[in-house]
Amino acid sequence: MSAWRDRLPAYAGFGAVLSAAGLPIYIYAPKYYADTYGVSLTSLGAILFGLRLFDVVQDPVLGWISERLTNGKAAIISAVSALLALSMIGLFAIAPPIDPAIWFALTITGLFSAFSFLSINFYAQGVVKSGADGQVRLAAWRETGALLGVCIAAVTPTLLMDLHDDPFAVFAYGFAAATLAATLFMWPEWTGRMTSEPAQIRDILRDQLTRKLLILALVNATPLAVSSTLFLFFVESRLQAVGWEGPLLVLFFLAAALSAPVWSGLAGRFGEKRVLLVAMGLALVSFGFAATLGAGDGALFAVICVVSGATIGADLTLLPAMFARRMAQISPNGGQGFGLWSLVSKFTLAFAAAVLLPLLEWSGFSAGAGTQPDSALATLTALYAILPIVLKLVSMGLLARINLETQR
Repeated sequence: MSAWRDRLPAYAGFGAVLSAAGLPIYIYAPKYYADTYGVSLTSLGAILFGLRLFDVVQDPVLGWISERLTNGKAAIISAVSALLALSMIGLFAIAPPIDPAIWFALTITGLFSAFSFLSINFYAQGVVKSGADGQVRLAAWRETGALLGVCIAAVTPTLLMDLHDDPFAVFAYGFAAATLAATLFMWPEWTGRMTSEPAQIRDILRDQLTRKLLILALVNATPLAVSSTLFLFFVESRLQAVGWEGPLLVLFFLAAALSAPVWSGLAGRFGEKRVLLVAMGLALVSFGFAATLGAGDGALFAVICVVSGATIGADLTLLPAMFARRMAQISPNGGQGFGLWSLVSKFTLAFAAAVLLPLLEWSGFSAGAGTQPDSALATLTALYAILPIVLKLVSMGLLARINLETQR
């Protein structure tokens, strides 16, 4: 069937907007507030961790609401999309009218609460639309669009630095316009219909395969959260490649976006589990090489960004498709299941912000400083490259023990 007839490009567009609001904000926002307003890394980490604790309660509730939305669903989604856009403008385009740390906490809470609600409904709608058999095809469109959105969001502030005095403000207003367009394009998809009685969280968690997939998602997503949180610091201070941040981010996420259809095709031929294990092995190699780099190794790191980005394409395409297929079997409305998925995904970013940023600061690292002590650089390398290796090895062990045949 035609992808346009199935309106799959609408999923790619909406996925692009959501991803632009997600991972890039974790990359840019802490450093932006540390450099611009002098907020300490420890304070920023505490705020982000507190937000994730709030998500422990919020995301399952949002999943419960998602499964029960019927009449007016498109209008509600549009209103929350407006909150997403306004929160982005408040975060980057408006000088804090109150204490910068408090303003950061308020705007980032609005942004990620809206992000959570939209993501849960977005992925749940995919389950309703494609059932169990069409998830890999839908995921290829959705995650390719999402990764392209990440690419654009990752490079735009850097490209604008030479063109505008306040590049992040321009980015925020551009994001708001893109959100409006994607929301209108996606409007017809919010059917609000339920295919069965809403599932309960306890019933979903009783399913052994679901529990294993959620644990795998938690461990496997943490290396990306770690590297994303520390990426700008690593490029600026460890590689001393100031000005390379934007291009390197584009290489990373563009490799992920271009690889997503390839991984999807390989999974259709060889199976998701086997292909995902290969991708995890490549990730181990890339992190291992990253641990050996130092000042002046920007070109070598560019190669690593391509390889590691490609492995992320497998993570972000195949794991959600595997989970969505299981939800189509045990929770066809999808909302409660993806409330849990959203919580797990964001908890990894909370770990990175709450643990790594304070550790980095305590090691003597000072954001924006031209010269860092050797102990701080050693800590930065260990956190950025060595810790993800350990986590990827654990992920491979967890995946190896999962029997996906129970999904069929």
